[in-house]
Amino acid sequence: MGKTLLKTILVLSLARILHAEETPLSAALREFATGQIEGKEVAGLLAEVGDKDGVLASTAAGYANIETEEKTSPGNIFWIASMSKPVTGTAMMMAVEKGLVSISDPVSKYLPEFRDLKGADGKPATITIGQCLSHTSGLQDLNAEENGATTSLAELTALVSTKPLKFDPGTKWAYCQTGINTAARVIEVVSGKSFPDYLRENLFAPLGMENTTFHLTEAQARHLAISYQTTETGFQPVAPYILFGKSPTDTNRYPCGAGGLFSTLSDYGTFARMILNGGELDGKRYLEPESIAGMTSSHTGGLAAGFVPGSNYGLGWIRVAEPGGVTEPLSEGSFGHGGAYGTQAWIDPVKNRYTILMLQRTNFGNGDASDTRGLFQKAAAK
Repeated sequence: MGKTLLKTILVLSLARILHAEETPLSAALREFATGQIEGKEVAGLLAEVGDKDGVLASTAAGYANIETEEKTSPGNIFWIASMSKPVTGTAMMMAVEKGLVSISDPVSKYLPEFRDLKGADGKPATITIGQCLSHTSGLQDLNAEENGATTSLAELTALVSTKPLKFDPGTKWAYCQTGINTAARVIEVVSGKSFPDYLRENLFAPLGMENTTFHLTEAQARHLAISYQTTETGFQPVAPYILFGKSPTDTNRYPCGAGGLFSTLSDYGTFARMILNGGELDGKRYLEPESIAGMTSSHTGGLAAGFVPGSNYGLGWIRVAEPGGVTEPLSEGSFGHGGAYGTQAWIDPVKNRYTILMLQRTNFGNGDASDTRGLFQKAAAK
């Protein structure tokens, strides 16, 4: 069978259910996945719904690599982009519980370069750790050239601190990658460990998240799902922009707490289940319930926040304040985050559910408001 015919089959292929027993939920996920492949919305995807006890249903569809004809499977690794932010928020709350830092602390308490920070008016300005994590700091982001040349979080904050703020801290909500990365740098300073090491020792290794990392090994890279852009002539591969032209195995990239993690469906599902269980999993406590409530409650007040109406923002987490549109199936107070290439992870504590969608499409525009996310949330609510 030639590659041309196999690529045609990609468009027509049916979702493969990973669990033999058919339920209304697994049927709904399969129907959703089939529609996405037949409609040429994505090249491949994984979808999962679970509760506090484990996976309720999972589906795989399409291809992780069209050229090599590799079908999408749970073994694939995905760039999860901004789904990294809840991980960074969780890491910060772990540091808070250790007594290393307070959310209300000024960043300059830990990063001396911020003592000379200037506001938009050129006058001295102060930002807090909480404002960094809630996108209300007013910090400026780096441009592509600066991002590509930066190899450590220390270099990043040294550069960011020289740029005047865009607005007075706390007066606006503006999505800001450098704010989250500044918080990650604070964790490095107060813990005495690199951010990757801190995450690995306190979160990833204890939870068994063996394939969640900023820098892939050569073995992991062989399982990386290819990112595709949809075009009139079909799917075209595009490298994740977080790499800035480098290899996913290149360690000469800074660990971007705002969007640099790679992960698997299983790994992120484990993380989500721990959060859904109030910070505990398999007899080990990672966070106190009060810390989870604190980071997933609104820290943006009446400011318009998030990427869909009815949202506000916590500490690295988007919160559903008023369900509607794509968030209609979720309960008020649900929280999670989407990623640039369409990945989604949401936790609904009222319904005792978590939902995860893994795919790699580059041109959704607003993945959080996409039809793909909306259809997935409806299917997951069955």
